[in-house]
Amino acid sequence: MTLRPLLAAALLALGACAYPYTPRALPPVTAPAAPAGVAGAGTASTITRAPVTILVSIDGFRPDYLDRGVTPRLSALAAEGVSAAMRPSFPSKTFPNHWTLVTGLVPDRHGLVANRMEDAARPGETFTMASDDPFWWNTAKPLWVTAERAGIPTATMFWPGANVAWGGTRDAARPREISGGTRPRDWQQYNEAVSDRQRVDSVIDWLRRPAETRPRFVTLYFDEVDTAGHEYGPADRRTLSAVSAVDASVGRLVDGLAALGQGANLVIVSDHGMAPIAPERRIAIDSIVPATDARVIESGPYATLVPLPGRDLAVARALLRPHPHMTCWRRQALPPRFRYGRNPRVPAFLCLAEDGPAGGWILARSATDEAGHRGAHGYDNDSPDMRAVFIAHGPAFAAGRRLPSFDNTDVAPLLRDLLGLPAGRGLDGDDRPFRAVMRR
Repeated sequence: MTLRPLLAAALLALGACAYPYTPRALPPVTAPAAPAGVAGAGTASTITRAPVTILVSIDGFRPDYLDRGVTPRLSALAAEGVSAAMRPSFPSKTFPNHWTLVTGLVPDRHGLVANRMEDAARPGETFTMASDDPFWWNTAKPLWVTAERAGIPTATMFWPGANVAWGGTRDAARPREISGGTRPRDWQQYNEAVSDRQRVDSVIDWLRRPAETRPRFVTLYFDEVDTAGHEYGPADRRTLSAVSAVDASVGRLVDGLAALGQGANLVIVSDHGMAPIAPERRIAIDSIVPATDARVIESGPYATLVPLPGRDLAVARALLRPHPHMTCWRRQALPPRFRYGRNPRVPAFLCLAEDGPAGGWILARSATDEAGHRGAHGYDNDSPDMRAVFIAHGPAFAAGRRLPSFDNTDVAPLLRDLLGLPAGRGLDGDDRPFRAVMRR
């Protein structure tokens, strides 16, 4: 009996960005006593191993969650290291931004332009968050492939795309086996049921290995803050409960590293933030463009549509006029600052809902769509609600430095520096935001 169907179903839940949501039971909100410094992080005398680089993603973590009094470990890392409110790439969705973080390219260039997308080269096929066919991923090389080819061992405890044999091909004939390609030396297929404790302990176990087989670049992914933020909204105490739980898990990682005497440069990020939404702030797409005129590919904070044959002008007339609380464009006319719309996987029309002080609007496929969720992301990537967290801590970084906002395309160049890899060519970001806060 194969586990592939079960694992594919589990992957659909990655980042809790596919409806419906099934939140975990979360612990009550607590405000632990702030540690003296980074408790358990060790001192120069207790660190006996060369530092590793660990990239941690906390899906849907807003930077201002650090101000809620429930993050003593993360707040201490930020205070003793480098921190910023980072700008995600457009669209502010999970898969596009996780791939940007490890490629240094905007979604329009790396090819993961949405959580759900189509490609004319694969008629009748749709990319979802369960898709592991290298065809969808091969446009841009992720950092672990570059590292492995440079002889740097890597290990990924979940990351969108880390299970993909990058550069490989899937056979057209059944059983459609994948041949060729490169994965991290150690990787885990995403499974939401794997607890945060198990995730952290797996990383620590990898680092117990002898130096010759020990990974030097590791990724770690946490999903429950995004799950709770969608279900309850970013201000709800149950979301803060999830924030507190992840903070404790980061503390477990820091303590485990200290117990090993393992130095580490920690780069802690999120893929996007989270905006509050409400059932009354909804626009039914089919009330503007009937299903007889266009197919809706994605809906939510933004919607993408493909006109049916012969209906392009009708769709344009319906969408490209002023609408309350949303703006629509042909993909070629999207604002240049989005750096989005040239990739052929971007559908012909995109509509973006308003996000403001009162919260975000939602573009629903129809008025009958379920409206029970209280948080969303996918808005203008320059919206304050969409800001992502950035914390860097370790021997490579200065202490107590706060940076202005920068684009998340700059994270991959930073990681290249930490790993001793050459600067990438033709990337959309660079390491300039970090040059003044790096210890040489």
